[in-house]
Amino acid sequence: MSIESPNSSGIVNGLKGRGRLATSIKNLTKEYVLKSETVRALRGVSFDVPEGDYVAIMGPSGSGKSTLLNLLGCLDKPTSGSLFLGDDDIAQMTDDQLADIRSQRIGFVFQSYNLIQQLSVVENIQVPLYYQGKLGAAERERAIRLAERVGLKDRLDHRPSQLSGGQQQRVAIARSLVNDPLFVLADESTGNLDSVTTDEILALFDELNEEGRTIILVTHEDDVAERAKRVVRLKDGMLHTDEVISEEKRSAARDAQRAAVEELLKRQ
Repeated sequence: MSIESPNSSGIVNGLKGRGRLATSIKNLTKEYVLKSETVRALRGVSFDVPEGDYVAIMGPSGSGKSTLLNLLGCLDKPTSGSLFLGDDDIAQMTDDQLADIRSQRIGFVFQSYNLIQQLSVVENIQVPLYYQGKLGAAERERAIRLAERVGLKDRLDHRPSQLSGGQQQRVAIARSLVNDPLFVLADESTGNLDSVTTDEILALFDELNEEGRTIILVTHEDDVAERAKRVVRLKDGMLHTDEVISEEKRSAARDAQRAAVEELLKRQ
């Protein structure tokens, strides 16, 4: 079952116009002044993410990974260089424009889920629409379809406290899709999950990507990164490697994780 775009007649936007760029990073730098010292967090990073790609970003502490995540999420602006989301360079935007981009064109999935405890599954999925004043019957129906898509058909009225960690992350994934974003930005999205649930969430990412969704996944785990199509590694604020993962290697990573899950289940 494919997820419909609210701007098209049941066609996933990511499937249209393959070859266009979801984001393009050119000579990106970011500097911070701490006391009297200038910290160069990013030093001229460049890479493109075409629509429909699935990219894992990795790097050790101090590599610039968190800084790049903040820039991709429109939480900050670069010191120099360009960062295009679609056709728009966020480096030239005001704070209000960045807030609009965050709410309308990027889907976020966080390690800690970031759900609102007082809201139901459907209401949590609708949160990005709330900030745009879009809470009609059509929007609620879309949220319900997304909940069903991620396997929560029987949990629509549950609160986060009534859900497992994996179910809460499924809510977060559905929420990230409700605005038909340019890309889903997942920050250590399996970091709080056990091996069984990690495999389930990564399988869901695989399915969404096969349907045309662009996914940018930040992780420190090699076995998670190898489920992506590309692995971009940062080191000392610079692009270290940009590796295409072969389908054979991706398949082997999936098989290895599932074999580990099966072995774990046997022991329980």
